[in-house]
Amino acid sequence: MIKISDKTLIDLEFPEICRQMSEFCITELGRTKALALQPYQNYKSIYFHLNQTQEYKSSALEEQAIPNHGFESVDEAIKILNIEDAVLELQSFRKILNLSETTNIHLKYFEKFKHLYPNLFRTTQPIEYTTAIVDEIKSKIDKFGDIKNDATPELFKIRKTINIAKGKINSSFAKALSKYSSFGYLDEIRESVVDNVRVLAVTSMHKRKVKGSMLGSSKSGNIVYIQPEETQDSERELDEAEFEEREEINRILKALTNFLRPFVELLKQYQNYLSEIDLIASKVKYAELYDGLLPKITDEKEVFLKDAFHPLLLINHNKIGKKTYPQDISLNNQQQIIVISGPNAGGKSITLKTFGLVQIMLQSGMLVPVHEYSRMCFFDKILTDIGDNQSIENHLSTYSYRLKNMRRFLKKCDDKTLFLIDEFGTGTDPELGGALAETFLEVFHEKKSFGIITTHYANLKMMANENPEIVNANMSFDSLTMEPLFELKLGEAGSSFTFEVAQKNGIPYSLINRSKKKVERGKIRFDKSIAKLQMERSKLAKTNTELRSTTDQKRKEQEKLDEINSKVQQKLESYQELYDSHQRMISLGEKIDKIGQQYFNNKNKKLLFSNILKIIEKENSKRIQQTRKEEKIQRQKEQAVKAEAQQKVEKIREKKKKEKEKSEAKADVKSERPKLKVGDSVRIQDGRAVGTIDKFEKDKAVVNYGMFTTSVSESQLELVKRAK
Repeated sequence: MIKISDKTLIDLEFPEICRQMSEFCITELGRTKALALQPYQNYKSIYFHLNQTQEYKSSALEEQAIPNHGFESVDEAIKILNIEDAVLELQSFRKILNLSETTNIHLKYFEKFKHLYPNLFRTTQPIEYTTAIVDEIKSKIDKFGDIKNDATPELFKIRKTINIAKGKINSSFAKALSKYSSFGYLDEIRESVVDNVRVLAVTSMHKRKVKGSMLGSSKSGNIVYIQPEETQDSERELDEAEFEEREEINRILKALTNFLRPFVELLKQYQNYLSEIDLIASKVKYAELYDGLLPKITDEKEVFLKDAFHPLLLINHNKIGKKTYPQDISLNNQQQIIVISGPNAGGKSITLKTFGLVQIMLQSGMLVPVHEYSRMCFFDKILTDIGDNQSIENHLSTYSYRLKNMRRFLKKCDDKTLFLIDEFGTGTDPELGGALAETFLEVFHEKKSFGIITTHYANLKMMANENPEIVNANMSFDSLTMEPLFELKLGEAGSSFTFEVAQKNGIPYSLINRSKKKVERGKIRFDKSIAKLQMERSKLAKTNTELRSTTDQKRKEQEKLDEINSKVQQKLESYQELYDSHQRMISLGEKIDKIGQQYFNNKNKKLLFSNILKIIEKENSKRIQQTRKEEKIQRQKEQAVKAEAQQKVEKIREKKKKEKEKSEAKADVKSERPKLKVGDSVRIQDGRAVGTIDKFEKDKAVVNYGMFTTSVSESQLELVKRAK
């Protein structure tokens, strides 16, 4: 079971990833899940959630997109449903209806397209498809969220009575309004509404002349509001009908609540499913900010990150238009631990965090900012020691805290662990701390753990230099400008550029010189050697780039020259052929002209025909020779092509044969082969063409196939027929 601590997640800033991702959720429960996201606890679960995310991403390329998954939480409604005899409010039914309809649409969609989204379809399988909730709510509540008139026969009658009563009130009030207005008893506003009752606006001097109930007056007292007695009977009928309506609605809502009560668990499933889809959708939308993708997941213990970015850094830099530098990082059984050294502010910690954060995101089912050729595996444990670890609460120094951390590392590390340690061994005496750090590193290596550490300790750099599975690396640094290049270079330790950086920051040279005298000469020489190596490597890299560029340019120029030369050669050949043809025609014309002259002189037709026939036969003889020559050349070309093809086939077969021989040797399979002799009919193993052995040369048999001969290793031949 995979267990990654909260400390590791905080060290690698994963909570900030979750916070940013939660902003892409469209439901409250989805946001809650995004904020609480953690790496999944087994490999099967990681695979499943990664495939879900990849499927949702691929849906953008399909004609019919995944349906909307938005919904309002029904948690409060579920609480009320769990209370006996409690009744839901009208608004809750609208939310439940929306939740049920949305889920049903998803269930039908993924059933239809399960061949495209097998993992998303699998998520819907535990959920029962039913239209009972939707049908029942829709039979009582309209699309505006109000109770339908025909929800029950009783409600239909009551609302009919209400409409009749309202009609009577309006009719009788209109008559009273017209009557008292003609008498001049009403104010200019004529009427008003008090407590939802239409009243006449009567001037105070005429209030006793209007029959009805006084329901109030204006602030000044000049107007008295009177309900005319003509409307009072109808108003009482309306009040009674509205009371009956409220009672009937309560009965309907209670019955509807009781109907929904058995579906509480299903409603919880609906919410959980749609919030899970919301989380998956937010992973895909968030990944668009950093061009996230799913790398190749390998069963082997190997991580190869190509063009890996720190997602938080990349998103922030993209907002302000600043360049972010990708890193290529690789861990495998031959490169088990990477020791990154070099000056501060060079990008060591960011590189370390990039590797860890990308791994955490992958194991949380998220797409990651790497090149598509990257390969990744999963780890059971990811242990980190990053940042200032001084514990005020526990009265521990940085080093004491780090030692406690190391004890935890040593206890938990195994061959399925990834450890990431920033500034390894610091916090105490450099010599003693370095020695202890070296011992810790030896234990991590012995336990086959994968890891990346950053350090300034020379003894750790030396250890990495001496151990083939522990690899030195450094962050490139321009030794002239003292500016970081943010590029990880494997295979070489990095100089701290301590004195160089100090000088760049204005520390007097005299003080730097005094400091150098206080340090062991060997240490300075070692650090200086590393710095020189880095400078030389930078120069070599630049030279290689220039040489590569020059070589490419020369190659392109040579290709152009070869092409021009080929065209010129073709033209020369065509001109030569044309010239030869013209010369032949001129010679032929001269001969015909000579024969014509003879005929002109002697008028001998028989001689004329004889001479012309001789010329034609001679030309035809040349044509036959030319045709044979061309056919011979063509046959030679075909034989050369066949021979070349045969050689290629033989090379492939020879390669396969060697592989087969190796596998047979591994299995200790021995077979006796007949001794081949000159004149034997043989064929290459797994081949069809049969040839005869002419002779043996240097452990190879010269086989004659009729049109061509070839040399083949005796071990590749099998006997077809013995020579007589």
